[in-house]
Amino acid sequence: MKPAHYHGGMSQISRRHVLALAAVGVVVAGCAPVVAKPTPSPSATPVGPPDWAALASQVKGTVAREGDTSYDTVRVTENPRWDDARPLAVLTAISAADVAAGVAFASKYGVPIALRSGGHSYPGYSAGGATGTKVEPSLVIDSRGMKEVTIAADNTVRIGAGASLVQVYDTIGTAGRALAGGSCATVGITGLTLGGGVGVLVRAYGLTCDSLTEVEIVTADGTVKTANATTEPDLFWACRGGGGGHLGVVTSLTFATKPAPDVTMFSLSWPFSSAAAVIKAWQAWAPTADPKLWSTLKLLNGPAYTSGPGVFISGTWLGDHAALQAQLAPFVAAAGRPSRNVSSQHDYRGAMMSYAGCSTIPVAECTTDPGGKLSRESFSATSHVAYVVLDDAGIQALLAQVTAAKSVAGIKEGGISMDALGGAVTGIAPDATAFPHRSALMTVQYTATFPNGTDPAPLDAYVRGFRSALTPAWGEGAYVNYADASLTSPATSYFGDNAARLASIRGKYDPQGFFTQPQSY
Repeated sequence: MKPAHYHGGMSQISRRHVLALAAVGVVVAGCAPVVAKPTPSPSATPVGPPDWAALASQVKGTVAREGDTSYDTVRVTENPRWDDARPLAVLTAISAADVAAGVAFASKYGVPIALRSGGHSYPGYSAGGATGTKVEPSLVIDSRGMKEVTIAADNTVRIGAGASLVQVYDTIGTAGRALAGGSCATVGITGLTLGGGVGVLVRAYGLTCDSLTEVEIVTADGTVKTANATTEPDLFWACRGGGGGHLGVVTSLTFATKPAPDVTMFSLSWPFSSAAAVIKAWQAWAPTADPKLWSTLKLLNGPAYTSGPGVFISGTWLGDHAALQAQLAPFVAAAGRPSRNVSSQHDYRGAMMSYAGCSTIPVAECTTDPGGKLSRESFSATSHVAYVVLDDAGIQALLAQVTAAKSVAGIKEGGISMDALGGAVTGIAPDATAFPHRSALMTVQYTATFPNGTDPAPLDAYVRGFRSALTPAWGEGAYVNYADASLTSPATSYFGDNAARLASIRGKYDPQGFFTQPQSY
């Protein structure tokens, strides 16, 4: 296959553009957004003008306001389209006590807050007041100062809420342990987990939230709570797939880990003339393959695709090369011979560093922060959660949308990514955690990248039009970590039959409606 086309991953070239990974070109799984959601004004009557100096004196982290040296660094998110946000302040918290102080301050003065972990909120909610987000200028409570990753004697791992995935994978992989998660270096562990957590080992090990054993969380009353299966069990249930920003501010998470496996990464590609056959074969095979095998199918287009749209499959296999080829054989027989079929074997840490685009750079530089080697790129996206395979008419509708991407004003690259579910995801009942889509075949992401500063309206229209074209087949289901502000019934789309229980739990832990973010349940 040609060099990987990054959907949500970041490279030295650009956030979602071409990247060659290690010894094998790999099409990378989508960067799951951090569901770090804002909260418009609390319901309590403010006591007067906010005393920002008092807040700064109460915390051990930092409070940056416009005019401060660090403000223009700490205020930005991972998507440059939200860079016009001018939050009232950014509290970089380094402890649960700092977060509690921020929540109490916002409640006292009637200040809206926005919560941020990795800064990948697709609708821009974590920017704290960007144009088009329906979020007013806010106090951003940024958890990225809390990023410690500590492995206990029982092989559980306690992770600060602001840790990025590359930091998590580096620490646990070095210790010979593994955790299922996404592929994007800068995504925050908190948002990924709270929304469920689809990733490159999901079929073998389940969602990220399935390994969660405990959270520390600051609720709307400003208290620090511990939630697990026996203490605050409703709150713990909601934190396993119910999205972030509704019930409190998570400050740390504890997970069970698994022994780190060897991972064979593979990549295949076909000419666009084979696309219909590849889609038909993949959707019948990928969700029901051996659970040790996960794959993603991407069809991408844009100005760089001079020979037609690209058709790419990549994935992971927890086994060796020979066994992988046996797994691929029935799919290849149905899809047709690929023009490229390559694979390479890695240890767990090496595989995750390759997916992150960080196999050749130090972990400390695997960031978009000042001094980092990664870059940000503007994008638009939406999603489906698909329970049925597309028929021939649905496949043709999909191909028409991929073909149309090239003519969208301002687009760099656009198309569709389909990530297989099944396997371990189905081993948990839909109501056992807040994530309801246990029997779905795949999560689907529609994306468009564009040069920073470009009018996003045509790109938003493209991805949402793509979703609309496949809604007759796939319905209204969507993945909360790929949130879309335009959904008409977001709670139902994201949480299905679990939405009612989530709303009841919110009434228990936030009876005054302090967390009233867009798309709240």
